Amino acid sequence: MSAVTDHELAQRLADRADEITTARFQAADLRTTSKPDRTPVTDADVAVEDAVRAELAEHRPDDVVVGEERGGSATTGRSWIIDPIDGTKNFLRGVPAWATLLALVENGTPVVGVISAPAMGRRWWAAAGQGAFRRVGTEEDAERISVSGVAELGDAYVSTTNLGSWTELGRREDYLRLVDSCWESRAFGDFWHHCLVAEGVIDLAAEPLGNPWDLAAAQVIVEEAGGGFTDLAGEPRFDGGNALSSNGALHRAALRALDG
Repeated sequence: MSAVTDHELAQRLADRADEITTARFQAADLRTTSKPDRTPVTDADVAVEDAVRAELAEHRPDDVVVGEERGGSATTGRSWIIDPIDGTKNFLRGVPAWATLLALVENGTPVVGVISAPAMGRRWWAAAGQGAFRRVGTEEDAERISVSGVAELGDAYVSTTNLGSWTELGRREDYLRLVDSCWESRAFGDFWHHCLVAEGVIDLAAEPLGNPWDLAAAQVIVEEAGGGFTDLAGEPRFDGGNALSSNGALHRAALRALDG
């Protein structure tokens, strides 16, 4: 194993991803195809994952790598989880809210996470036991972040990704019940609303559908910011197929609202 720490390596991987994605964002020759589930994938998605995998093969050859585009399965031990572009629909339409998500998972627990959104000029990161951080602009602008102190569900600001996903799962009324219990709602979606929870800007983010690469980095960032992160059954995991992130104080109340 090289001398570079896992956190330093994750930051380097994010830098490399940013170089690729920013060069392809709004490119006239951007190539897009559809996966079997009809979700889009661009040439930038594939290029980022391939570049990250190549770096990991050099610096962490014994670690497992799991990515949205090239596959793989996390096992016991060390696994790097990659979402080359979270928010691909935004990316291909020219909306700047998209990011590369990188996480190191050890024995099922995310211990390093980086979420880099270069078109927004933002990056969030965390490592187990070391807190969560955000930068807007340059590295000198980095600051530690923490969740909000909102204590009542009626004062909470909640976000989801797409109401249609709740409808597809037959849980539309569950989410609307949570919305009706809260002060305000929006659909910031994807990585962003979990980062906003970690920053203390909003209080809850409920995700009806999510893959491990969508959620692993968010889990460690939210938890290191002092928040709670579970699946919708209340289990602290990133691979349950869905997620709820919160400021911690509201977590049980939000789960109860979703359960009816």
